[in-house]
Amino acid sequence: MWRTILATTAVLVAGVATIVIETDGLAAFTTEGARRLAVTRAPVPVPSVRLRDERGEAIEFPVAGRAMLVEFVYTSCPTLCVSLAQAFARIRDDLERAGADPVLRLLSVSFDPARDDPPALRAYAEAHGADRRRWRVAVPETEADLRSLLETFGVIVIADGEGGFVHNAALHLVDAEGRLAAIFDPDEGERAAQRLLP
Repeated sequence: MWRTILATTAVLVAGVATIVIETDGLAAFTTEGARRLAVTRAPVPVPSVRLRDERGEAIEFPVAGRAMLVEFVYTSCPTLCVSLAQAFARIRDDLERAGADPVLRLLSVSFDPARDDPPALRAYAEAHGADRRRWRVAVPETEADLRSLLETFGVIVIADGEGGFVHNAALHLVDAEGRLAAIFDPDEGERAAQRLLP
């Protein structure tokens, strides 16, 4: 009987220890939660890439000395991207109400370069109120740059077989040093916006 109790206790202790280790001290219960916690603790340098915006103008990203929020979308997305755009619209309004400098702080990056040319990006920007001062919509110039960004930001994109994509959605804070420093859910826009204010 004592052997059974000791064996059961050992299994329970090992199980609890495994849970504590795998959840980073019970701080994160999912892989995504662990990734977000890791980024907060040790910001990740963002690769330098060149983007083309809705007017076909170049953007060197990350923008030196400027903290900004980045979302990954495709312009024909009927679901998650709409939620992200709504979050960005609220953040844009929050920044304006707070009297923040009217400089680029929000960047929507398309992961569908085959279809998201400047006219498609412009239509998306107009449909969602991207005002170009604070919020621009762009696409990486090369597939290699796109892959590098998706990997750095932890964005998973899978073709759905019907012309669209299944993808994860988040608001990514890139700090003034050009590092991925925090990741927020789309409904945490107010918290994310606070990180852009002095």
